[in-house]
Formats: sequence, structure tokens, C-alpha cells
Amino acid sequence: MSTREMSSTDSDLAQHDGGGVTSPPSVRRGKSRPRGLGWSGRLEVLLMVGPAVVFFVGFVIFPVIMAAYYGFFRWSGFGPAIDFVGLRNYFVIFSDPNFQAALGHNVFIVVMSLIMQGPVAILLALLLNRKMRGQSVIRVLIFVPYVIAEVVVGTGFSLLLATRGALNDFLENAGLGFLASDWLSDPAIAIWTLMAILTWKYVGFAVILFLAGLQSVPEELYEAAAIDGASYWQIQRRITLPLLGPTIRIWAFLSIIGALQLFDLVYIIWGQYVASVAGTNTMAIYMVATGRNAGNFGYGNAVAVVIFLISLVVALIYQRYVLRRDTAGAITERGAG
Repeated sequence: MSTREMSSTDSDLAQHDGGGVTSPPSVRRGKSRPRGLGWSGRLEVLLMVGPAVVFFVGFVIFPVIMAAYYGFFRWSGFGPAIDFVGLRNYFVIFSDPNFQAALGHNVFIVVMSLIMQGPVAILLALLLNRKMRGQSVIRVLIFVPYVIAEVVVGTGFSLLLATRGALNDFLENAGLGFLASDWLSDPAIAIWTLMAILTWKYVGFAVILFLAGLQSVPEELYEAAAIDGASYWQIQRRITLPLLGPTIRIWAFLSIIGALQLFDLVYIIWGQYVASVAGTNTMAIYMVATGRNAGNFGYGNAVAVVIFLISLVVALIYQRYVLRRDTAGAITERGAG
């Protein structure tokens, strides 16, 4: 290269920033700002989201607001609510021993549902996650109770577990009459009968959830642990359960909310009056018995608001202290990437 060509090249490289190397155009320009949706995009979003928002407001938000409004009145359910009682309904609720007992039953059901259904579902999911003959049939049989209507389940168990029902007759004919009992009316047994029915009914849902979570665990981790000499149960304890944690926490959240709002099976099997005597009444049963059936819809609406607030507080606390670890990694801060 000649001296003239070298000087020409050097002058081209030094013509910007006091002799520095020229930066590429893409580096010098700032980040491009994302374009808006535009009117067509906004209209499309409105058409797709609008009906869901209307139904949510009409069937969730509006009833909650109206329940909170009528909860301040003594109202028979007909005509305008004019007998304003303020917070008296709420004072009566929290001072009523029947409501306190119902709340205690709901708490018991929440705790025992987690203790009884969780381990059983995890063990069944681990078993069904292994290749075996008839695997699909077993999965269907475990999930069938969950899809059976609560009316059918409640009616069937009320006939099966009656004092002169099929179960006691079978025990008598099998020479095990000493095991026969009043499964539905004995206060010392009825709540455990309810827990057994709930476990039979809803454990299939937990199994399906856990099986879906197990599909996301990489097989390479199992293979590496097996090469390192880990046993089957060590692999499950050190690898499977930690990676299945998010699914377990989601299932536990759904189970807690469902147990707090339990109504249908208790109402069908025990009814509103027998449930209180047998020790299986829940807050929802209490709401129906003291509200609609007693002709005091204002008080029933107040109970509904209390149930809603209890469920909301539990959900927010669970979201804040339990589900936060799962949602924190899914949220991308603005400008990241």
C-alpha cells in the first residue's frame, strides 16, 4: 500500500469524535419505541375482551356490591330494603356460636384436605408417571369421581352410609357388625366421613395436576442422578418434589378456596339442620339456613360478604407469601432484554 492510500484510510477512520472509530448506525440510535396498537388493534381487543368483562362485572362484581348493600338491612327478599340496621348483622354473625362452629369446620376441612389429599395424590402421580400396563385406564378411573356431579355423589353416599345402609348391612353379613356405625349422624365420626368423601371425590383432580407437572421435569436430571448412584426415593425427594413445587402450591391454593366455600356435598348428604347436629355444617350451610330459609335475606347477604372477605384475605395472603416465589420469575421488568 502506498503512502497516499494509507493517509487516506487514516483520515476516513478519524473523521468522527475527534479521531475515534465511527460507531455503527444501530449503536448510535436509541432504542426504538414500540408502536401502539392503533384503532384497529384496540377495537379487536375490545371485541375479544368486552363480553368477558361484561359477564364478569354482571355476575361477579355487581352481585358482591349488592350483597354488601343488602347486608346493612333487615330484608325479607321482597320489595325495597328500608329497615336499615347498619353493622348489626355483622356483629350478630361473629357473636353467633353456630357461625363460629361453622368457621371452625371450614378451617378443619382446609387443613385435613391438604394433609389427606396431597400425599395420596403425589404417590398416585408418581406411580402413574411410570410406564405400566393399563396406565391410561387407571388414570381415567382415578379421575372419574371428580367429574361426577355432586348431586349424584351426595345421594349415593347418603344411601350407602345410612344407619341401615349398604355399608352397615355388608359389615353385618360379613361378621364385622362391631364396625358398623352411624357414619352420618355421629358427631365424632361424621366430619371424618365427610373428609373421606371429599378425598375420594377430589384426589383425582390433584393427580391429574401433578401428572401434568411431572411432564415438565427433564429426563436428563433423572439420568444424571441415577448415574451418580441416587436411589429412586432420593431422586423423588431431591429432584421431583422441588420441581413439582409450583404445581403443588397451585393445587393447594385451589383446595383451600374450595374448602372455604364448601356447600353442595354437605347440603345434599346432611342437609342444613342435620349438618349442625352432626358437626359438619360449614359457613355456606350457615348462610342458607339463617338467610334464605329463615326469611332474613339481609342477614344472609351479610354472611355471604363475610365468606367472600375471608376467602379474599386468605387468597391475598397466600399470593403474597406462597405464590410470590412462582410469579416473581415470570415477571419481566420494563426495559429488560
